[in-house]
Amino acid sequence: MSSVYGKNIKLSIFGQSHAPAVGVCIDGLPAGFAIDFDELNAFMMRRAPGRAAHATPRKESDEIEVLSGLNKDGLTCGTPLAALIRNTDTRPADYEQLKDIPRPSHADYTAYVKYGESHDIRGAGAFSGRLTAPLCIAGGICLQLLKSEGIDIAAHIAQIGDILDLTFDQVKADENNIRALREADFPVLSGLAKELMLEAIESAKKAGDSLGGIVECRATGVPAGLGDPMFDGMENSIASIIFGIPAVKGIEFGNGFDAAVLRGSQNNDAFYMDGNDVKTRTNNHGGILGGITSGMPLVFRVAFKPTSSIAIEQDSVSLSRREDAKLTIEGRHDPCIVPRAVPCVEAAAAIALYDALLDLNKNHP
Repeated sequence: MSSVYGKNIKLSIFGQSHAPAVGVCIDGLPAGFAIDFDELNAFMMRRAPGRAAHATPRKESDEIEVLSGLNKDGLTCGTPLAALIRNTDTRPADYEQLKDIPRPSHADYTAYVKYGESHDIRGAGAFSGRLTAPLCIAGGICLQLLKSEGIDIAAHIAQIGDILDLTFDQVKADENNIRALREADFPVLSGLAKELMLEAIESAKKAGDSLGGIVECRATGVPAGLGDPMFDGMENSIASIIFGIPAVKGIEFGNGFDAAVLRGSQNNDAFYMDGNDVKTRTNNHGGILGGITSGMPLVFRVAFKPTSSIAIEQDSVSLSRREDAKLTIEGRHDPCIVPRAVPCVEAAAAIALYDALLDLNKNHP
């Protein structure tokens, strides 16, 4: 099933944007772990809609209902943990015309080709960013499990439109920066970048248009040895779940595409001994060599396309009449989804890393 991910931690995400609820079933969590629900709810609020001028005005409490998986003391009990979030602020009438006239650059058309008129068009159904809410439940729990193992994950808005933020230090972590990002309503490293980005988003919004951007993510404390060569590489696992986030169009690790214009002497990371640990002086490889983590910070960037639902009139087609048509989109949509995508990227990375960590622990108890 396309809605299932994982090898040791298996999660199955269910629901649609305007269905009664969205949710997740997580199998493989260790027994006896105390989930910090205050911390989890705070993490969920970073993704939730309706909490900023630059986000969709749709308001959802995103309150987590745990159906199973905890014992009477609130600890994980070894059985699958099932949780859901009720959908309350829905307006299905806003999407009626999209049954016949698909949005350019959206999944409306391909969903019609695949599922015909049975496709749930309301709020984009299962193709909606609403499905990242249950992803963040699973990811938020995995973030806590990784933290107990000394692994920390943080992400920030690296770019919106042509406006760049500062970049993470690729070799070492700055705890103050990480803490500030988690508490920020607009997670960037530069105050000036924040001002310029917010101005650009507001300008696009007023014009009835949208913007895309890039999220940079870094995991520190990752041990060497996670992942395998070929098809189970750490890049493969992360990329697979990252592309489960709607609007993702690209991912790069370390230097990524910039490595293509360098010589080996420029791109290679020199090894050195730090006590008994093998480290590299630079981290162009982004913490992964041959699909296996090297022990250096794991760094990657994710590209998001502009929101396809814009107010400007667009050219499309009528599927019933089989002729060209004009489309003016109604409803509530993010002029830029990048700020709300930051915790989604952290969540996806946490799930992939914890799944791989269980593999390492299984092979090297």
